[in-house]
Amino acid sequence: MSRIGKQPIEIPSGVTVSVSNGTVNVKGPKGTLTQAIKEAITVKVEGSTVNLTRMDESRTSRSLHGLSRSLIMNMIIGVSEGYKKNLDIVGVGYRADVKGDMLNLLLGFSHPVEYKLPKGITAKVDKQTAIEISGADKQLVGQVSAVVRSFRPPEPYKGKGIKYTDEVIRRKAGKAAKGA
Repeated sequence: MSRIGKQPIEIPSGVTVSVSNGTVNVKGPKGTLTQAIKEAITVKVEGSTVNLTRMDESRTSRSLHGLSRSLIMNMIIGVSEGYKKNLDIVGVGYRADVKGDMLNLLLGFSHPVEYKLPKGITAKVDKQTAIEISGADKQLVGQVSAVVRSFRPPEPYKGKGIKYTDEVIRRKAGKAAKGA
């Protein structure tokens, strides 16, 4: 039995979970999320808990059991509390700003980089060098953060670029001067 999959999921107040035709819908104050669940897993909503069971003991059923529980748990946390990732911009003249759903980045290129934020994702810029990306969908928040970071990943010599706030950049020594 999956140690993760067999644990029941508590539904907080203000969140509703419904299951129909292999699809789980979670609705809360931060939005609505939908996830398709494979036929090998059965999802039951009982009162204020969600329980998952698997049809058989096959390898695929066992592997999907814990995965499905984690996906539903992430959806419930997302619609009730939300997820966020923080990015820092390091470099002289590097800065960001948000206008509507467009994230505008000046990253030392000959042109500004404009990124259209997907639906359900919001970005907030503090001090022009700190970006907070937030939303209800954990996967989408992580994907958008990775895309924004990929515009100018941090380089190992001066550390210039876009990095996660908690990321540690391993620095390299520069060229050594020739000894006399």
